[in-house]
Amino acid sequence: MLGHPRIGPRRELKRALEGYWASRSTEAELREVARSLRAGTWRELAAAGLDSVPGNTFSYYDQVLDTAATFGAVPRRFAELGLGPLDTYFAMARGVESTPPLEMTKWFDTNYHYLVPEIGPGTTFSLADRTAVEDYREAAADGVGTRPVVVGPLTFLLLSKSAEDAPKSFRPLDKLDELVQRYAELLTELHDAGAGWVQLDEPAFAADRTPEELELLRGAYRTLSQLDRRPDILVATYFGDPGDALPTLASTDVEGIAVDLVSNASTVDSLARVDGLRSKTLVSGLVDGRNVWRTDLDAALGTAAALLEVAGEVAVSTSCSLLHVPYDVDAEANLDPHVRPWLAFAKQKAAEVVTLGRALREGRDSVADELAAARNAVQDRRSSERLRDNRVRGRLDALSADSYRRSPYDARRAAQRRTLDLPPLPTTTIGSFPQTPDVRKARAALRNGSIDQAAYDQRMLEEISRVIALQEALGLDVLVHGEPERNDMVQYFAEHLDGFVSTENGWVQSYGSRCVRPPILFGDVSRPEPITTRWAERAQRLTEKPVKGMLTGPITILAWSFVRDDQPLGETAAQVALAIRDEVRDLEAAGIRVIQVDEPALRELLPLRAEQHEDYLDWAVGSFRLATSGVADRTQVHTHLCYSEFGEVIDAIVALDADVTSIEAARSRMEVLDDLNAVGFGRGVGPGVYDIHSPRVPSTEEIEGLLAAALRSVPAERLWVNPDCGLKTRGYAEVEPALRSMVEAAARMRADLA
Repeated sequence: MLGHPRIGPRRELKRALEGYWASRSTEAELREVARSLRAGTWRELAAAGLDSVPGNTFSYYDQVLDTAATFGAVPRRFAELGLGPLDTYFAMARGVESTPPLEMTKWFDTNYHYLVPEIGPGTTFSLADRTAVEDYREAAADGVGTRPVVVGPLTFLLLSKSAEDAPKSFRPLDKLDELVQRYAELLTELHDAGAGWVQLDEPAFAADRTPEELELLRGAYRTLSQLDRRPDILVATYFGDPGDALPTLASTDVEGIAVDLVSNASTVDSLARVDGLRSKTLVSGLVDGRNVWRTDLDAALGTAAALLEVAGEVAVSTSCSLLHVPYDVDAEANLDPHVRPWLAFAKQKAAEVVTLGRALREGRDSVADELAAARNAVQDRRSSERLRDNRVRGRLDALSADSYRRSPYDARRAAQRRTLDLPPLPTTTIGSFPQTPDVRKARAALRNGSIDQAAYDQRMLEEISRVIALQEALGLDVLVHGEPERNDMVQYFAEHLDGFVSTENGWVQSYGSRCVRPPILFGDVSRPEPITTRWAERAQRLTEKPVKGMLTGPITILAWSFVRDDQPLGETAAQVALAIRDEVRDLEAAGIRVIQVDEPALRELLPLRAEQHEDYLDWAVGSFRLATSGVADRTQVHTHLCYSEFGEVIDAIVALDADVTSIEAARSRMEVLDDLNAVGFGRGVGPGVYDIHSPRVPSTEEIEGLLAAALRSVPAERLWVNPDCGLKTRGYAEVEPALRSMVEAAARMRADLA
């Protein structure tokens, strides 16, 4: 397998990190938690029977940031803080009061976030950190031989951005030769420590790459494979078909290539046409590393056996790192017993890899019981009556083209101006407010039965009243109810929709210490009753200002769930959109004049290959429009997008036809507005002026600077003022002064405009 979860089965790392950041624990205590988690992973995987255990997969925050630290790619502003190595690392991830952090964006088409390295002509690479070597030695001392895993040099540079002071002609790839020499040093040290294999991850080559980039790939791995002292090299591609990168790598002297055979079935056919695989170990990614369904072991074994005719040696693996799935199905005490047998989390997927490997070496009879159990589970799922709801399918069949249309934007805008009467540069937030310890205690008390639903609802209403009063005191123009009743923006809706099940311990890392519990979408989706309406209606009664109804959009619900794989994703999206449409209409009927349908994952699900973009964007945009087109012109529809590279979906953002689009922009300092202007975006836009993923509190002057930059691209009558994202993960000690700065900055800019 290519990697493993690292946050801890009970989120031990999350608690250790947050304790350290809050100065409740020492660096030594944090490092001891990390050591224990690493050792537990090595021993568990070795005991499971894996032939090769991945090492160096632990991270305090992010593997791309780890790679930057390993090779000394620390921007000067962090190096000059005078902090120790670990605190410098955390400053790059989270920022400090005087210094903003690195930009953060999505790891390919997943919900994992990585820190974007900043590389310039003056960046001097060095082997500045030897964690990979120390990790190998630590595992060896525990009696486990590991295969160190490092982000590959091409992917590292392709995911980096040019430093602000770099000339426009500079590209991070211009530093490849220098970086490859530092990788050579690392490989030599790993060899001398005793490592037999090293895994270099190059997922960037599952996306479209230029001929030049492919030649750079060939050159880099020819250089590394010709080293006198090095481990055998496994180059891992995943998240899609590596295409032309496969013959490129096969032409070098690397010993192994790992290929994802789950995300694109046609990759199996292309392998037979690649010269050079006869001298390689082909690591076949047959167990899905990104979803939770049990593997059809019979089918996977048939594929693996066929590959024996293609490669010198065939090994079985997960399609990618198991970072993207929870730890263990057996940790779930209350899972729907009908759905449970269909599932495999990280522990079960490791067992599937072992079973397939043994069957490939020793024959099917050696694992007959395991194959039979998997066969029965797969067949039970395929034949289950719970997968289909004819009422849902009938409603979708009855939709017409008018179900996806609204009036032209200018007509809607005029109606909304009369209804809402907002000032220039209206201020708002994205939706959630901090979830206080009292809110979390109330939720826990409801779960364990120490309070009843009525008592819980009363506590939530008290919190909503407090949040409304705070926003009015701060002077915000469009308010939110703060979402205290919601555990997560996707899980909350999944718990109220048919066709989903949720977990209790199915945590997956999103970034740093931030974890989510993706729900499991197993069957046709519908909404049995209103979900948010009563909370929004009660909040609106508390104020004369408009309160936004807050919903999660169909694409994001899909992207942040584990989704059924037995029908096209577009069909599932339409079912979810229909359920959200029902909620939108109920909010409008309850008097809510502004409704926000968040789609932060729109870019995330974009296929890595351009040839697949049109089909995805067609059904993705269609699902959003289905969800939001059932309201009157006077009802203002917002959407929110965050932490992605938006250039490739700019036309789709326009096609969503939302009245107002709020978008992450603070870390990138409004870069996205250039993309919007390039396509003539003419609707309301709220580029984030406050980065909520950092504990920093921005000053009024800092936000004024961002607003001034935004006003150079967006006229004041269309510009909204808001944070980058929801405030759930922050504390009130940070949120109140930051929002105060934001409102004050907007007021100053209004005065200047007047």
